[in-house]
Amino acid sequence: MKTLRFILGDQLNHEHSWYQNTDAEVVYFMAEMKQETNYVKHHIQKVVAFFKSMRSFSDWLQRENHNVVYFTLDSEKNQHDLVANLKLLIKEHNIEKFEYQLPDEYRLDVQLKSFCQEVSIETEVYDTEHFLTSRTDFAEFFEGKKQFVMEYFYRDMRKKYDIMMLTEKNPEGGKWNFDQSNRKKWKGLPEIPPEKQLKNSVSAIYEMIQKAEIETIGSIDVANFPWTTNREDSLDLLDYFCDELLVHFGDYQDAMHTEERFLFHSRLSFAMNSKMLHPKEVIETVISYWRANKETIDISQVEGFVRQILGWREYMRGMYWKQMPNYRTLNALNNTNSLPDFYWTGNTKMNCLKHAITQSLENAYAHHIQRLMITGNFALLTQMHPDAVDEWYLGIYIDAIEWVEITNTRGMSQFADGGLVATKPYVSSGSYINKMSNYCKGCAYKVSKKTEENACPFNSLYWNFLDEKREYLKDNQRMTMMFSLLDKMDKTKLEALKNRAQAIIANPDDY
Repeated sequence: MKTLRFILGDQLNHEHSWYQNTDAEVVYFMAEMKQETNYVKHHIQKVVAFFKSMRSFSDWLQRENHNVVYFTLDSEKNQHDLVANLKLLIKEHNIEKFEYQLPDEYRLDVQLKSFCQEVSIETEVYDTEHFLTSRTDFAEFFEGKKQFVMEYFYRDMRKKYDIMMLTEKNPEGGKWNFDQSNRKKWKGLPEIPPEKQLKNSVSAIYEMIQKAEIETIGSIDVANFPWTTNREDSLDLLDYFCDELLVHFGDYQDAMHTEERFLFHSRLSFAMNSKMLHPKEVIETVISYWRANKETIDISQVEGFVRQILGWREYMRGMYWKQMPNYRTLNALNNTNSLPDFYWTGNTKMNCLKHAITQSLENAYAHHIQRLMITGNFALLTQMHPDAVDEWYLGIYIDAIEWVEITNTRGMSQFADGGLVATKPYVSSGSYINKMSNYCKGCAYKVSKKTEENACPFNSLYWNFLDEKREYLKDNQRMTMMFSLLDKMDKTKLEALKNRAQAIIANPDDY
């Protein structure tokens, strides 16, 4: 039976069962479509990385003797619409059956389901064989429960896959979670190894994108592209992480520094989210390396890494499929303000935001604390509309695919889901930023000041947020202590804080 199999740009799983056998009757189809480049304004490095990785995967399929049809962005046949391209190929190749893998974005899931209902030929859908949970495992695990506590889900995953377990009930190291050990500030030591260099030129793809007039954000070094775009380089980067970075990863995973973009982070998220690497192989590789080097690598370094993949990553995907499509409309705190222009330029006197945003524009990357406690913190304190925040995060980061972006942004960062993901809003004054970074040093504003013209904007914004959102948060037990402090605050002092905050919210680009 002549079969068309469609592969999305984030379904680059070399180990998928589809590819175990070759069949002359099977045509694999991949396409670089404006449908995917234009639904949000993406970072140029993100678009380039996906196209280069897709081409690498197509080349591999052809080397394995599979029949591949690949539409580049400038292909004459490319309709730049998924459905139009599929109809074209079905007619051109006399296709009798259409097959695809479950998309990880809701919009594509709807589009492909609708297409299958329209066509007269047989259709079949397959799992991507990538995640450690199905779409419904999360909902089944939390069935009947009022809160979706990630820690319980993480522990169950540890047990289910026998990862770092002594017995069914006893985790290695005597604790499930070493998060308290993962909060050190990096002060220049230990020395951070140089970034692993990749021989990766993307000039031809970049020129094609420019010629097609695809609107993007950010900058790019086309001669020395820093992201892995094939499985071999991704595996090498995983080995580099184990050899050079794992030893201090956990300690400094929350740290931020003006001179360091990546610190001890792995840079593996794009390779995983495009499925060039499988989460289980990443976890097993890291754990195996740790077991062979226990004299020099503490368990806290490894557990912190495993928790992000086995716990948080799978948890967020489960939450996504349980809550969509309504999740993308949630705005529990009723925030309505617009995103400041400096989110697109980095032009602000606030040193922390300047560095985090400039780094994002230059590298399509910021680690989780920069996203949560710098750009996300400011967005929430200034009460920006979660739709605008979602669009920015989805576009600017190379690893941002909606299933992982929207749950982290609208849920964890902006508390727009009212507490489905986070047990309280992740907001802070400047003191937390000062504790975890050197951003406050040399800033135009003083982290010790509260209401003066040179006071750190986060300080007044924090107390204003608590006062403004009390009605929404008054029943949250984790907020009780802060509301108690707010109640005890001198009214004149609070008024001064609120006046300062309102001035910032009214004209954020002036700060």
